Amino acid sequence: MKATEVFTPGKFPVHTFVDDHLQDKKQQLLDTLDAGAMLISISGPSKSGKTVFIEECLGRTSLIQVTGAGVNAPSDLWMRVFDIIGTEIPNSIARSSGASGTVGGKGAVEGNALVVKGKGEVSASRTNSESETLSASHASDCLQLLIKELGGTDLVVFIDDFHYVPANVQIELAHQIKEAIRNGVRFVCASVPYHADDVIRSNPDLRGRVLSIDFEYWGTETLKKIAYKGFAELGVGYRQSAIDNLASEAAGSPQLMQYLCLNACYEMGLREKSETEFELLSDPQIHENICRRTVQSTDYGSVVELMKEGPRTRGSDRNVYVTRFGWNGDVYRLLVKALSVDPSQLTFRYNALNQRILGICPTGGPSGSSITSACAHSAKIVNDAAGSRIVEWDGEHDVFDIRDPYFLFYLRWSDAADS
Repeated sequence: MKATEVFTPGKFPVHTFVDDHLQDKKQQLLDTLDAGAMLISISGPSKSGKTVFIEECLGRTSLIQVTGAGVNAPSDLWMRVFDIIGTEIPNSIARSSGASGTVGGKGAVEGNALVVKGKGEVSASRTNSESETLSASHASDCLQLLIKELGGTDLVVFIDDFHYVPANVQIELAHQIKEAIRNGVRFVCASVPYHADDVIRSNPDLRGRVLSIDFEYWGTETLKKIAYKGFAELGVGYRQSAIDNLASEAAGSPQLMQYLCLNACYEMGLREKSETEFELLSDPQIHENICRRTVQSTDYGSVVELMKEGPRTRGSDRNVYVTRFGWNGDVYRLLVKALSVDPSQLTFRYNALNQRILGICPTGGPSGSSITSACAHSAKIVNDAAGSRIVEWDGEHDVFDIRDPYFLFYLRWSDAADS
């Protein structure tokens, strides 16, 4: 057995799946789907295991997984569904949508199960002019075809990243989802926490018809179980402190923990199960090597550089401070460095962040107002550059929150905070 079959970042973890902390959520999900007439809304931070949870609960062959990214009309989403299940598209819909012939042919519904097949001979295509808002009759035709294909079946439409759908399109999509649910189509929507209620706000009539399941980042004790299971599968021994260190770096993300464990195998020279005894030692250099390998799986270089530059200044230059690391920097560089130092942490209240910055500057640091202003500007810079909301500054409560554990990991291990 290969190490890549045991530790599987980005794929379903067959050998290292951990769900004992999710049993209540799983039962809620299954009971609600069994009762029918309810939308399941899953919300949680990036890389917190939402998709793996849904796949394990419902089975991948029962899921029709589509994304809200790039959806400019509800029918865009339904055409993706038809593409996956291999639906024959009536001529009236094909003409309006720009599809020629049938759509997709990737799968078929057989006995209420999704059977994945090879791609069909003809695929949907659409020019820019054909991507304009479709007519009401076309939208209705797509909805009715969706209901005809999936109503009363065991298949579930899993809409990932619902929050990527434009707000004006969410309104019509939510109304169509309500109608489809009323006719026996089953839905799960996944989004990040600060967009958890988008589907309800888009159609208040859904209130009372939505089961909300909230995810949080995993605790370190739960993350460690990934390592325990995987290393046992590969016959690897370990020092407990080595596992503790990996779990602390994973920042609550099971996916990042999978990466760290896989790279620990590579660092030991283990690529498949062997008769030779391997042991993961608790050694600072080994730990650093593992993290340096892992940071190569993500790149926020341009984002961090913009964060360090801060907004363009008007008038006088910013104050520059001496650091204990041998370089001088303004409040924006200090903020980046403060987020990266030990211990690994996703959420920072002002007092704790201020103490970190003061610890960086032996001869005095920036004022409190300068720090809070830098937090507010940095959050906007980072989110605009990344194209998603990966950090957040709560000015009312003075809390800086990193919502993507990979961003924190990059800050800690890429050298970007010191360059």
